[in-house]
Amino acid sequence: MTAPQAKPARLATGRVEARRSGPLSGAASAPGDKSISHRALILGALSGGETRTTGLLEADDVLRTAAAMRALGAEAERDGTGGGPGGGSVWRVTGAPWRSPERALYLGNSGTGVRLIMGAVAGAGVAATFDGDVSLRARPMGRVLEPLRMMGLETSDENGRLPVTIEANGGLKAVDVKLAAPSAQVKSAILLAALGAEGVTRIHEPELCRDHTERMLSAFGVDLATQPDGEGGRFIEIAGGQALVSCDIVVPGDPSSAAFPVAAALIVPNSDVTIKGVLVNPLRAGFYETLREMGADISFENTRVENGEPVADIRARHSVLRGVEVPADRAPSMIDEYPILAVVAAHAHGETMMTGLEELRVKESDRIACVEAGLAANGGDAASGPDWLRVRGQGQPLKGGAMVKTHHDHRIAMSFLVAGLASEKPVEIDDASMIATSFPDFFDLMTSIGAEMGAA
Repeated sequence: MTAPQAKPARLATGRVEARRSGPLSGAASAPGDKSISHRALILGALSGGETRTTGLLEADDVLRTAAAMRALGAEAERDGTGGGPGGGSVWRVTGAPWRSPERALYLGNSGTGVRLIMGAVAGAGVAATFDGDVSLRARPMGRVLEPLRMMGLETSDENGRLPVTIEANGGLKAVDVKLAAPSAQVKSAILLAALGAEGVTRIHEPELCRDHTERMLSAFGVDLATQPDGEGGRFIEIAGGQALVSCDIVVPGDPSSAAFPVAAALIVPNSDVTIKGVLVNPLRAGFYETLREMGADISFENTRVENGEPVADIRARHSVLRGVEVPADRAPSMIDEYPILAVVAAHAHGETMMTGLEELRVKESDRIACVEAGLAANGGDAASGPDWLRVRGQGQPLKGGAMVKTHHDHRIAMSFLVAGLASEKPVEIDDASMIATSFPDFFDLMTSIGAEMGAA
């Protein structure tokens, strides 16, 4: 007999647990893609006229970016009329010449927001101070600031950490820069700064990473050129002085958020779940490619193209999985999904080896250390090094029964709640509040398909 479902844990701000659940089933829609939501607000604020965005992710990180756009002089407001497809909300952003804000731009926990806005502020030629919460203050900003300084930007910072002050500049100069590591945030910051630079900026991207900024710049009327480098990477060229023209944007579902209900369906027996309207851009789909290699029963259905981005409904059924070796060059396409992949790997038969993960050491938490500790506490077998994580699965559920310290990391929290849905004993997390930074409807969605989650 299934235990009665608890009050939705989305209302809790403290400890939450997930318990072994019956088969998960049904269809649900993923929240709007966080990466595209940030970019829609920023480019809309830089453009002339009004940009109308449907499906924007209304999570803390994105709302911080909307507030920053208002502080810089643009209008960014939610239209309460429900005029989007299916009655969904619409955000209207009216661009204006940017001004130096009166107070520091506080981005909370949003690494994407702060890094992209730094580049846009640099290109706009205004002054601004950036700050964030304790977690964001600990994350490195030097890799973004260095190329901006090469373009002539003057800054002050705390050894490459927030708070960072950008000085108003008299004009940036174009640069020819090679990315030291695959980073869509660094690349995007340079592209946004290049809009206000004199000359043609050329970026060499040796390893391809998510390309949402390039796709959306084109939608806003910006000319940029790309060409292969002959070794798997590419060059991107963009001329300064181009004006953005407002347009309408439809934000697809976030594949990083969809990963949680998809993973839950794979490990909870007899489950069959469909997540509708998910972005399946190849540069974001590494997690799903890896799951297929593990033997997962996953299909992309109703595939289509929306605003230049490929979209599909993802159907996932409970599967018998095997361990695999995940190539390091796949990391840029699934960097946020490694914690939930590790949970899936703990249920597979055999060893899953993940390499090229140094970026995970400097996310909202040290995600490698958090995953290893959380699995060990709940009966899993994991080991790690500076840039790798190995999980030995036993082909059976975790024992569970322990509390996982999330270190204020939303993806660690959601990953171990998913683990608890199949474990022998409940899995508890120490705090659920930060889940709202990326997936405010997480508990509503998961309980709607049958997940047993509630206050601990």
